Amino acid sequence: MALAFLARHRVARFATADADGAPHVVPLCYAVAGGCLYFVVDAKPKRPGGRALKRMRNIAENPAVALVIDDYDEDWSALAYLLIRGRARVVRDRRERQRALRALRARYPPYRSMARAGVEHPVVRITPGHVHLWRAAAASLMGGRGDGARSPRRAASPDRPTPQRPRAQPPRR
Repeated sequence: MALAFLARHRVARFATADADGAPHVVPLCYAVAGGCLYFVVDAKPKRPGGRALKRMRNIAENPAVALVIDDYDEDWSALAYLLIRGRARVVRDRRERQRALRALRARYPPYRSMARAGVEHPVVRITPGHVHLWRAAAASLMGGRGDGARSPRRAASPDRPTPQRPRAQPPRR
């Protein structure tokens, strides 16, 4: 279900944080391959570029990341989102880099002619650790939960969301 949601959408909001925990969020084009998500620092104008980008500096300092892909509608019964939390790292393996770039080119035609070689165009792998799919329509049917998850906790992947467990709330005074 999460894989279909990822395939249906073109852009995610990608959140990183620096070593002090200061958040940074940017829109991101992504592709899925082998259970991981990938992005490349492409040739669109960015200052600074490559590994000097804030998101890349943050990944180097703190590899914990999150992505949100969402459906918004004025009809709030149509709202939905997919939250993926995981770890990011620059791909160093040549074969994995090529596989990721093939997936990105297949998904985004502008990547087919855009330069993506060298250190100024690193490819990053995001390995999901937690995947949560929420739909408002399902929430109303499920008494507010929305993710449809009823099974016990198991390893996360983009095609197998893990349920979120309710957290204990401190007593109100």
